[in-house]
Amino acid sequence: MSLRLGDIVPNFTQASSMGKINFYEWAGDSWVVLFSHPKDYTPVCTTELGEVAQIKPELDKRNVKAIALSVDDIESHLGWIKDIEETQKVTMNYPILADSDRKVSDLYDMIHPNANDTLTVRSVFIIDPNKKLRLTLTYPASTGRNFDELIRVIDSLHLTDHYSVATPANWKDGGDCVIVPSIQDPDELKQKFPKGYREVKPYLRMTPQPNK
Repeated sequence: MSLRLGDIVPNFTQASSMGKINFYEWAGDSWVVLFSHPKDYTPVCTTELGEVAQIKPELDKRNVKAIALSVDDIESHLGWIKDIEETQKVTMNYPILADSDRKVSDLYDMIHPNANDTLTVRSVFIIDPNKKLRLTLTYPASTGRNFDELIRVIDSLHLTDHYSVATPANWKDGGDCVIVPSIQDPDELKQKFPKGYREVKPYLRMTPQPNK
């Protein structure tokens, strides 16, 4: 199954390091970051899992739940978690799905035969509370994921879902935003952007972040 942005992601029930998880029930009305790993006891992924445990308070503030996936079984996961906690100086505070039957990997198209026909690639999915897919990223095995970027994207999605703006290149929370081109009426512009705006070009209008 090939998932595209805006698709409703499939539900599943699968074992995890924190017990059996029905994905829709577990996610509830939260945003979700689902990220996969090719197998347990891999060095780059060890650092990534530790980093997500470190930033969980930032995710909690944004109503985001994290869930990882690896194709090994629960026993292997529990052993790996001990290593993660020891080497990364964290306590694992979110679940790792055990996908030894490749059920979730296949549902979310995580196996790319030209990269490796048996192991999941290192994918990231950001899923909103309506279970819609809002972002996908796929990383090579040699490159650790940038979780600051994922938080930046989540901040952008939260903002642009509620205000008539988009976020420009390298935007960070608190920075100026772009007014969407569909708004042209002067009265509507005054109502929605009381802080004013700067017209660089008729199609490029910058305004202070509306919710700051």
